[in-house]
Amino acid sequence: MRVTLSTNAAPMPAESDFLSSNHPAPGLRVLLIDDGAHRSALISEELARLGCEVVGVIEQAPLIHDCVLRLQPDVVIVDSESPTRDTLENLATLHERMPRPVVLFSEDAGDDKMRRALKAGVSAYVVAGLRPDRLAPVLQVAIARFEQDLALRQELDRAQAQLAARKNIERAKGILMSELGLDEDAAYKRLRRLAMDRGVQLAEVADRIIEAQAMLRL
Repeated sequence: MRVTLSTNAAPMPAESDFLSSNHPAPGLRVLLIDDGAHRSALISEELARLGCEVVGVIEQAPLIHDCVLRLQPDVVIVDSESPTRDTLENLATLHERMPRPVVLFSEDAGDDKMRRALKAGVSAYVVAGLRPDRLAPVLQVAIARFEQDLALRQELDRAQAQLAARKNIERAKGILMSELGLDEDAAYKRLRRLAMDRGVQLAEVADRIIEAQAMLRL
């Protein structure tokens, strides 16, 4: 069995490292997508044995987003001979709007299809390896990979937000310097005092000053 993982984060342990571990968390909610391989009954049976709950089985890719929104699964499993373009596009939309760990079982070992699946947010792309006794470790690896990728994305989002805040603070300082004839140090102190008086973050005061200047220019 060949398992390909998302490569956006540091290397994860191999699937074999999980073989002696416990089953996935009891009560794990799983949405199953039958994308042409027609093995959903086999997967559902093994999931039930593992104590997981299959909250839905669908065969139409456009339903993925609505079903995840309505059923709130913890994990999505796609069973496919070769994932279709429609399926991958809908998985990409899901990854952008409501990210979940996604396991994709496929008979297509082509590198291009793997890359497209991973780009669409698939956590584990498993080729020619749908064996019931391997489902538990594959799920565990996929969930661990997803959680690691999610943490990295959140860290990146925080860094980008901090950078944007710093830029706006510098811009607000420039506005105060221009409008009030202050030097850079005095403008910064004015920003800090305004933030303290209002009990808000410095970046919020900066945003208000920028917005006020924009309104005056209308």
